[in-house]
Amino acid sequence: MAFWVLGNPKSNQQQLIYLGQTPPTSIPKIFAPGLISKVDESEFGSVFNKDATEFYYGVDVNGKAEIRYTRLEGKTWSTPKVLLSHDKYSLNDPFLSPDESRLYFISNNALEGDDIKEDYDIWYIEREGNKWNPKLIRASPNINTDKNEYYMSFAENGSMYFSSNKNAPINRKHDFNIYVSVFKQGAFQKPKLLGNSINTGAYEADVFVSPDESYIIFCSIREEGYGQGDLYISFKDDNDNWSKAKNMGAVINTTGHELCPFVTKDGKYLFYTSNQDIYWVDANVIQQLKNQNN
Repeated sequence: MAFWVLGNPKSNQQQLIYLGQTPPTSIPKIFAPGLISKVDESEFGSVFNKDATEFYYGVDVNGKAEIRYTRLEGKTWSTPKVLLSHDKYSLNDPFLSPDESRLYFISNNALEGDDIKEDYDIWYIEREGNKWNPKLIRASPNINTDKNEYYMSFAENGSMYFSSNKNAPINRKHDFNIYVSVFKQGAFQKPKLLGNSINTGAYEADVFVSPDESYIIFCSIREEGYGQGDLYISFKDDNDNWSKAKNMGAVINTTGHELCPFVTKDGKYLFYTSNQDIYWVDANVIQQLKNQNN
C-alpha cells in the first residue's frame, strides 16, 4: 500500500510559515497568487496545521474536486501536489481533526466500488507517523445520512460542526442547516440542530467553529446579502447561547460568493474562498465584529 510522506518540518522558522507570504492587513487579499490561487482554477476549502507548516486545499478540475497539499521542508515549501483525487468522484473541503491525526473531507464516493452517489458524505484518512494512509474511511453513521453532509470543522473538545440538507423538503434540496455532534467516549453523538439565531429558512453551510466554541463563521444565502453567498458570524454568550448571526460586511463579502471560512490555530488570520480564489485577512476583523455585537 502506498503512502504520502509528510516530512517533519521545523515549526520555529517563523519567517517561512504560511508559505512565506507577506501577512495581510485588515483588507483581504488573495493568498499565494499564482502558486495556490490561480486564475485558471477554482480553489475552495483550505486548512493549515497548527504550526502553519502544512497546507491542504480543494481545487475544482473540470467539474470534479481534488485535494492538494504543500509542506515546509527545511527552508522551502514543496511544490503543491495532489493528495486525494479520483477519476469519477470528488473530494473537497479538507479539515484536520484537533489532534491532526485525521484529515477529514467531503466526497460523493459510493460506499462500495468506485461509483459516485447523488449525495456527499464526510470521510477521513488517518496519519501514520509522518505519512497519510490513503485508505478512505467514511465517518460515523451518526453524522452521514442519505442526503448531503458538507464542510466540517472541530472544536478543541472534538465536537464536529457541519451542515446537512437531511431535513430539507423534497422540492427544496438547497436548504442546508448547521448541526453539531458532540464527541463523547470516542464516538460522535447524534447531531443537534443549532437554533434559529443561526439557522433560518435560507441556506446555511460551510461552518467554521473556533476551538473554544466562542464563535462560528458560516456561509449563508439570504435576501439581505451582498451577493451569491455571504459569510456570517455568531458569538456564544456566557449562558452558551448563540447571538443572532450577523453579516460580516462589505470588507469580506462581495457581489460574488464567499464561503469556506477557516481561522488559523494561532488566531491571526481568517482564510476563505471568494470568487473562486482563496483569500486571507487579519483576524482582528472578528474582534471588531464582536465589539459591535456587545
